[in-house]
Amino acid sequence: MFEQIHLTGQIPQAAAGRRLDQVLAELFPCYSRSRLQQWIKAGKVLLNRQPVIARYRVAGGEQVEIRAQLQRETEAQPQDIPLDIRFQDQHLLVLNKPAGLVVHPAAGNPDGTLQNALLFYDPELASLPRAGIVHRLDKDTSGLMVVARSLSAHKSLVEQLQARSVKREYLALVHSVLAAGGTVDAPIGRHPRDRLRMAVVDSGKPAITHYRVLERFAAHTLVQARLETGRTHQIRVHMAHIRCPLVGDPLYGGRLRLPRGASAGLREAISAFRRQALHAERLQLIHPASGEPVGWEVEIPRDFKQLLEALRSG
Repeated sequence: MFEQIHLTGQIPQAAAGRRLDQVLAELFPCYSRSRLQQWIKAGKVLLNRQPVIARYRVAGGEQVEIRAQLQRETEAQPQDIPLDIRFQDQHLLVLNKPAGLVVHPAAGNPDGTLQNALLFYDPELASLPRAGIVHRLDKDTSGLMVVARSLSAHKSLVEQLQARSVKREYLALVHSVLAAGGTVDAPIGRHPRDRLRMAVVDSGKPAITHYRVLERFAAHTLVQARLETGRTHQIRVHMAHIRCPLVGDPLYGGRLRLPRGASAGLREAISAFRRQALHAERLQLIHPASGEPVGWEVEIPRDFKQLLEALRSG
């Protein structure tokens, strides 16, 4: 059973002359403007007990009533897939996504995704866009993700992401030895020839990645990368752009690189690591209900940890 919505209010006198959908978005900030527009078109919004159109210009002082139902927002089906939940309340879910789990259903992955798992864990998420998922991690990237459990939380998280106020820190193991940290400020867009890849291109969207050195090895560096923007494959593309691709990256890493003089154990460990060495370690945001900053940290997965131990052993 999806939630029934019944909202009432009064159009402020100061709003006279403005579009109805704009004013409603301010009166009822838990709901997006596009959702309110849908309700207006469906006749679910009444002004002085009369239906109106979205571009109607309010006079001020009208009584507003909205009676609607939160419809199913996704066609994905629930599936019993284990989730590693690190935090939950009525507003948020924070989980540790394992490497190998796709976030959204797509042509190549119609099911068995995080979205399917979330719908099984909490069926009410079906009434939220993409089951409450507001950002994503690549299939073979592990680590922290936040999921909204209410419309108000969804709106807040989307706005925080757009304002670049959500703090996301990653661990990345890259080829080459970096002398120091730095910032990559380079636009990212679709690769001009390979549609499966992203690339640094002049026509791309602004993208900024900050990184600092955590540990150096004979031919590799462990870095902490902090996203200021959230473009597809951003860390992978930016590190490859400065000729420091991630270990194990099938799209941007190029041919397999083995350090000279490496032991048989190290050569085997690097050769066997067949995913990008990238882990979303920390996440910080403003809680949608309390307005207080909250944050989480998650340990690196076993395969990443074993690779680092092999590098330390030489």
